[in-house]
Amino acid sequence: MPLPSRFSNLRLPAVAAPMFLASGPDLVVETCRSGIVGTFPALNQRTTQGFVDWLAEIHERLSAHANAAPYGVNLIVHRSNPRIEADLKAVVDNKVPLVITSLGAVPDVVKAVHSYGGLVFHDVISRRHAEKAAEAGVDGIIAVCAGAGGHAGTLSPFALIPEIRSFFAGTILLSGAMSNGAQIAAARMMGADLAYLGTRFLVTKESLVSDEQKRMTMEAKAGDIIYTDAISGVNANFLRQSIVAAGLDPANLVSHGPMDMANEAKAWKNVWSAGQGVSAIDDIPAAAELCERLIAEYRAAMQQALADPFAH
Repeated sequence: MPLPSRFSNLRLPAVAAPMFLASGPDLVVETCRSGIVGTFPALNQRTTQGFVDWLAEIHERLSAHANAAPYGVNLIVHRSNPRIEADLKAVVDNKVPLVITSLGAVPDVVKAVHSYGGLVFHDVISRRHAEKAAEAGVDGIIAVCAGAGGHAGTLSPFALIPEIRSFFAGTILLSGAMSNGAQIAAARMMGADLAYLGTRFLVTKESLVSDEQKRMTMEAKAGDIIYTDAISGVNANFLRQSIVAAGLDPANLVSHGPMDMANEAKAWKNVWSAGQGVSAIDDIPAAAELCERLIAEYRAAMQQALADPFAH
């Protein structure tokens, strides 16, 4: 379906996903300047005032670029997040163009963002979650499929995308193991409006994570990704090597118990998340360089598809 008019400046149908402890103003600004939606989690700043400061910085840096793509922020809409009300007020006061909600589809949050003309995308791992998001009035649904970094699901995109489209007329985004432009093209061909890439942007110069985490992610293979709820209380994908380095046994992880956003940063500090797309990552480029590469790969893939003898 046609994308919302707010995305008219995109050069690539893609979003650089908000990554906990990794996405900051530099990554957001460089992706937006390159024509890709840049996002970050509000909780990457320790306080709401720090979050507001980042919003002001991003707005100021992007204001000089008339053709920049819109930016967005991720709000964790979970009962254990003590900052949700204050952070939502900051979002409304600053008229953030795009809000990505996680761990709860709340109609009041959607209404608050719609009040100033903002868009709300919500991430889901199942049809049931997608139906709740649609009922809440979101503008877009992010299908977080098998192999995605962070809090991910287990369904194939070939199953989840058409299921969501069967009842949802809004924007659909696909998340899960994409690292190059050809895979973004494939996402479009299977029915997604936008691709949602996290791990590939984790390994960039502007990413806030340590050089060691970037190196470990770059050297990992798909088989090194472990899907477990033992780290933070919600199923997510983590690097086996980081679990071992933290002194834990990947085969005998102790249950974390219920998720608690007050302790989430502690849980993720030494055990690092990544998606199965790590296999396709072999360098640490600047974000702008990566964006140009993805755009070129996407266009080449689309041209190749048009030349396929079975396309005629």
